[in-house]
Amino acid sequence: MKPKPAAAPEGANPLANAGGSIVPRHVAIIMDGNGRWAAQRGLPRVAGHRAGAEAVRKTLRAAAECGVDTLTLYAFSSENWRRPEGEISDLKGLLGYYLERELNLLAKEGVRLKLIGDYAAFGPDLVERLEKAIERLAENSRLTLVVALNYGSRTEIADAARTLARKAKAGTLDPDSIDEGALGAELQTAGLPELDLLIRTSGEVRLSNFLLWQAAYAEMLFTPVLWPDFDETQFKAAVAEFAARQRRFGGR
Repeated sequence: MKPKPAAAPEGANPLANAGGSIVPRHVAIIMDGNGRWAAQRGLPRVAGHRAGAEAVRKTLRAAAECGVDTLTLYAFSSENWRRPEGEISDLKGLLGYYLERELNLLAKEGVRLKLIGDYAAFGPDLVERLEKAIERLAENSRLTLVVALNYGSRTEIADAARTLARKAKAGTLDPDSIDEGALGAELQTAGLPELDLLIRTSGEVRLSNFLLWQAAYAEMLFTPVLWPDFDETQFKAAVAEFAARQRRFGGR
């Protein structure tokens, strides 16, 4: 007989779907490999990003079908500004195009949109479109799609610590009361379910400054599949592997 897994921390318990199998409540994905996918085919990098956008659609559909509550996608890191200007321009244009093309579908499928990161850096036109999309989808509840744009986890944690320090200095917060919960409440992911499963595509095995705090007890899955080739089958296989794992949370 298999030993029972240790109890998960509060808020980290996975959902059980109608069939009784365990589903991660919150899944995050580092979508890596667009450039390599394009290079293997002799195509410009933007072609890889376009194919990656199609993978987003497939993954969203699979997440909703599986009963996932929250899907967080690492779309643009704070380090991505080091890429060539032309590629950054292509990525921004693709984001705007994706918003226009997919917004009606997201609304129909009951998807709510949330952004993390300093997305104001993308300029007023794109910011306005993003915020209008958030507003339009605000009442949906089937799946929360969190898109990380100009996001860096170290900056997020430093910002949260700075906020707590200001409150303590102003006398509105007792420094001795600061604990994990207090810091977590100042992170951009506050209010979202605890992260259960973090996936990275393309064979790279690192977090790349993504959800460092949130991933403390998340299950990790690193797949060699390049992001444009990641589809419903790949996502459901990841969920099945998650269900087969025994989560210990520091227990035996």
